[in-house]
Amino acid sequence: MAESTTPAYREPSVANLRHTLPKLLKDPLGTLVGLADAAPGQIVQLNLGTIRPYLVAEPAHVQHVLRDNAANYTRAGDSMLWKSVKKIGGDGILAEGPDWEASRRRLQPHFTPKRIDAVVDGLSRAISDAVDELNVPARNGEPVDAASEISKIICQAVIRVFFGDKMSVADGVRIIAEQDTVATALRFRLLIPFVPDAVPMPGDRALRRAVRNIDTVMLPLVRAERAHDDGGDDFVAALARARDAHGRKLDEQRVRDDLVSIFVTATETTYTVLTWIFPLLEQLPDVAARLYAEIDRVVGPGDVISHEQLGELRYTRMVLDELVRAYPSGWLVPRTAIADDVIGGTRVKAGGTIVLSPYVTQRLARFWDRPAVFDPERFAPDAPRRAHRYAYYPFGGGGHQCIGQYFFQVEAPLIVATLLSRFRYQLMTPGVPSPRLAATLRPGERVSLLLTPHRQPALA
Repeated sequence: MAESTTPAYREPSVANLRHTLPKLLKDPLGTLVGLADAAPGQIVQLNLGTIRPYLVAEPAHVQHVLRDNAANYTRAGDSMLWKSVKKIGGDGILAEGPDWEASRRRLQPHFTPKRIDAVVDGLSRAISDAVDELNVPARNGEPVDAASEISKIICQAVIRVFFGDKMSVADGVRIIAEQDTVATALRFRLLIPFVPDAVPMPGDRALRRAVRNIDTVMLPLVRAERAHDDGGDDFVAALARARDAHGRKLDEQRVRDDLVSIFVTATETTYTVLTWIFPLLEQLPDVAARLYAEIDRVVGPGDVISHEQLGELRYTRMVLDELVRAYPSGWLVPRTAIADDVIGGTRVKAGGTIVLSPYVTQRLARFWDRPAVFDPERFAPDAPRRAHRYAYYPFGGGGHQCIGQYFFQVEAPLIVATLLSRFRYQLMTPGVPSPRLAATLRPGERVSLLLTPHRQPALA
């Protein structure tokens, strides 16, 4: 009798509803990490009653979904989350399919290392000017909100370098505030993605209002540029002149969608991630002392950081790499299986919901020593190589990897080094805030700082 050639499938680890749901409600991030840690090499099926999504945390399995068989895993599908996301980003880079591919081709050249390196000096000058505005509250002993100030710095830099000053900083800050509203409103669709669009959810009304407010800034900008092309090479001018595959100029809505996508790409990750650095450094005096020492050595008082100085901020980069490991902005990445598949020996049915989480994977104890400890030495040049490429993917992976990754790696150290070369700070409320779950991960409480001038440039 011939041996059976039927493959031996592996059952997923099933998280029981009665035991898991109370823990998810109390500590969703810690619970997901615990479930994945307890099931090495396995997919975890979350029994949530009417749906049973698959938590895919093993790096090899993440690679399968995001790269090896990415065509089978759509971020659109029937997910109401992605339909909600399209309300802000339209059919651009936040979408899927041919429209996403066309938008990505248009935007990618603006985010290449060569293009970003060419604007480092202008970016650094804009950041320096924005940080200078903190001298007044620092001298007057007035507390500042870290998230608000970081958003102003980012807006001034992005608007000057990429938008040709065609948008005011106040309007840029307004858009970031609306992005925050959208991210918070989407958390319900993110956590319960199977609820039909016709069923009202908390946050739906706030999301629609935020999108309208973004359009009151973006659409007049697009219309003015299309009516009066100034021949500039900023994003607004370039997209207003752009043409589709048939040689036709992009319509107003498509230009708007791409501009919103650019703005989100250039601001969201930096804004949400950098807010965490202040409470973390206050808890880690050794890390803070080494970071301050490097910045004081490399950056002179009042310096506009040069491209060469940026390259010397090696420990600063290690701190930021660890920051996006511990607190990745895109903490949860849902996908929908188009056809039946097998992931790590486990059968996944067509239509199944797949949940990826950089936060979870980047805290797995079998891939990271002391994963709950903030340790920049993990990213030292001589540190051992990671066991798997997808043990660390804070900017996603595969075709949908964030096009703004290199920009973050330039912009974030410029902001941190400029700020900390000029100021020291004290937290008004000590301690590291609990994470607030939204479409992006952010501190659950305000991070309020009292700044103290650190060094002043010598008088000429």
